[in-house]
Amino acid sequence: MFGSTKAFSGFAVNDVQRAKDFYGATLGLRVSELDGLLMLHIEGGTEILVYPKEDHTPASFTVLNFPVDDIERAVDALTAKGVTMERYAAFETDERGIFRGGGPYIAWFKDPAGNVLSVLQER
Repeated sequence: MFGSTKAFSGFAVNDVQRAKDFYGATLGLRVSELDGLLMLHIEGGTEILVYPKEDHTPASFTVLNFPVDDIERAVDALTAKGVTMERYAAFETDERGIFRGGGPYIAWFKDPAGNVLSVLQER
């Protein structure tokens, strides 16, 4: 039924302009805006809808993962732009906030709306 349909994912934020600045300027993604909605344009043709929600509550899980070739370089670049790496009690991270305890190396951070994002590197 949907085999030939182009699907896309989406998530909410409480401030579209702050999200546009963060995803565009801080993360360097191509972002477009139409009628108060954002579209994140990810390499390879993936598009992600970012929509406003006044009573937004951030998800308790990672909403967007960014695979990288060098996680240390990615974390350092994010930190230099003022992004703080998140630390969770269940995951022992190094001084940069990188978890190396199994699976891909991963570091979590949040967008201005509190949505959890990550950079991850396959080992």
